[in-house]
Amino acid sequence: MVQIIAGKKGKGKTKHLLEMANSSIKTANGSIVYLDKSSKHMYELNNRIRLINVNEFPIGNSQGFVGFVSGILSQDHDIEFMYLDSFLKLACLEGEDISETIAILEKLSTKYGVNFVLSISLDAVEMPEQIQKDVVVSL
Repeated sequence: MVQIIAGKKGKGKTKHLLEMANSSIKTANGSIVYLDKSSKHMYELNNRIRLINVNEFPIGNSQGFVGFVSGILSQDHDIEFMYLDSFLKLACLEGEDISETIAILEKLSTKYGVNFVLSISLDAVEMPEQIQKDVVVSL
């Protein structure tokens, strides 16, 4: 499943994402991974959550990002939740159509049983129609 926290910059998406990640510790049986553009939130996350600073890796486009996520999944078969903060920046999709990348994440989710939660700096109404169904929080 792919869930989206939508809203313009500065609306509190990261706060929601951090709360969701920390509360998922209580019910998760598998691993939890949090992808971010820095290590800034390291001390706000439960120590059982693996924080990965994506900017430490050479990702230049959305295909490279999907490969990066696939690599993480291939290394840990127990990942249950993957939280992606600043999704548009991480996936190199700022100003681009996000539909295809979201569809790929949906396929990965189904195949490997991973729940993806993304924070996206767009209002829900600005997203492609087929993605709007995935919005769980709109700020």
